Amino acid sequence: MAFKLSLLIVASFQIVTIHSVQFVIQNNIPGPIEVGIQGNAGHPHLHNGGFPLNPGQEITIDAPNEWAGRFWAKTWCVNGHCQTGDCGGRVECAGAGGVPPVTLVEITLRGAGNQDFYDVSLVDGFNVLASITPENGQGKCESVWCSFNLNQGCPNDLKKIGGNGNDVVGCYSSCLKYNTDQFCCRGTFNNPQTCKPENMPQPNSAGYFKHFCPRYYSYAYDDPTSTFTCLANRYRISFH
Repeated sequence: MAFKLSLLIVASFQIVTIHSVQFVIQNNIPGPIEVGIQGNAGHPHLHNGGFPLNPGQEITIDAPNEWAGRFWAKTWCVNGHCQTGDCGGRVECAGAGGVPPVTLVEITLRGAGNQDFYDVSLVDGFNVLASITPENGQGKCESVWCSFNLNQGCPNDLKKIGGNGNDVVGCYSSCLKYNTDQFCCRGTFNNPQTCKPENMPQPNSAGYFKHFCPRYYSYAYDDPTSTFTCLANRYRISFH
């Protein structure tokens, strides 16, 4: 009996420690969205990769202690098909990523130095504002946010126009739009000295994104100002 009780205690402890980090995900957008979730290679796709979220609604999900992956908002959705962030016309992405342009909230839990690494990335373009805030964490634990809707001033050749032919629903990154070494920081531009917005043809998304949303990760090698660290068991992610 004592042996069985010990096994039960160990099993209970494992259940607690395996799912020890919470993500509180909020929809502060006036309309409904679908949340997409994709685990990195070797990590599960939480909540089978997505769920709908009404305006003002929030949901809390658990993640394994060393999980790594991304969250995004799919917008202008009808019957699972979304104008931004779509993952194959389904609510639960089940491992599929979001079609750009899409704002990504990225996090690696318990990485190097037992720190969590997180950012809001525009490398795949922009569709909605997003923020991530650690709660009761240890370390610097800064919030990542922006208050400027980048769709408003998106350069004309980077705009994604919605199905009605008028509204700008997203802003492509220059790398995705043109796929050149200079915009994508490949080849001779694959280092922090040459991969800079000022070295790219104008206008470019990296310079535009960085000017209005300096805390967002806007191009390759943007780590010094846009990758943040903390150690927390709870993160609040908001789309707005």
